[in-house]
Amino acid sequence: MNTPIFFQLHQIDDQALAAEAAAGLQATPAHASPKFFYDPLGSRLFDTITELDEYYPTRTEAAIVAAHAPAIAQAVQALTGPHPVMVDLGAGNCAKAARLFAVLQPRRYVAVDISASFLQQALQGLQREHPAMDLAGVGLDFSSRLQLPADLVDGPALVFYPGSSIGNFAPDDALRLLRDARDLARGGGLLIGVDLVKPIALLEAAYDDALGVTAAFNLNLLKHLNRLLGADFDPRGWRHVALFNTGASRIEMHLEARAATTVRWPGGERHFAAGERLHTENSYKWTPDGFAALLRDAGFTRVQRWTDAQGWFGVFLAGG
Repeated sequence: MNTPIFFQLHQIDDQALAAEAAAGLQATPAHASPKFFYDPLGSRLFDTITELDEYYPTRTEAAIVAAHAPAIAQAVQALTGPHPVMVDLGAGNCAKAARLFAVLQPRRYVAVDISASFLQQALQGLQREHPAMDLAGVGLDFSSRLQLPADLVDGPALVFYPGSSIGNFAPDDALRLLRDARDLARGGGLLIGVDLVKPIALLEAAYDDALGVTAAFNLNLLKHLNRLLGADFDPRGWRHVALFNTGASRIEMHLEARAATTVRWPGGERHFAAGERLHTENSYKWTPDGFAALLRDAGFTRVQRWTDAQGWFGVFLAGG
């Protein structure tokens, strides 16, 4: 049985994270990076969100891929040739990519994620299931630059970016990441999941579920900031807000102060008026033609897509 190799390119710097968090709190308007959602409890809450009735993206994308797997595999192999290198961005537990192994038959699987320890555990389990496959992991925050160690991608590759995470990037940043993905694919292709524009009620419900799980996920960010900064946020004094910004074509998540409050931490403080908001996340939604145009702006010349019957979600394959 092979053994996964691992490259740690991301080092957690608590001081830098604390400085980033403090700068966001003192900005106008105040904001916090979505990365601060993902402490251990936040990660578990997000896994629960993906199982909620209101949260359609995970199950809709999975259904599209299952329904069209042979056609997707044929189209991928037309770009990459047989047995491509498969690079999985934001791999997590690697389960989404693993469901495609049977049809794509990659010769090497490269999993990329910021959470290095979790990724190493996932790859060890995956290796037991696929003992002959060449597996590699890369601990990397690719939000600013997507660049892998030399020789991991040694020919046309498939870059796989499921889960509609591209929506967390503003359009200019999404374009930069797509250009990096095109360079990484080396003449191969990009297979990417994209959440599409749909009725506002459906979008807002997906980010403000009836059970309040998404609210708990958002509010938990305050506890993470307390630990990181030594701050004194009281989550009971805040409420979850999710809304669709039609002009920007994005869901926004905020935390709104229920009453005037001052949050303090060593070396700083921020006063929030009643009703003032802390902006915690954007999730951009695309039209099919709009995202295809973005892919072409990134340098891809061939674009295919598969959607569900309702047109809620798209799986795009781009090459060239």
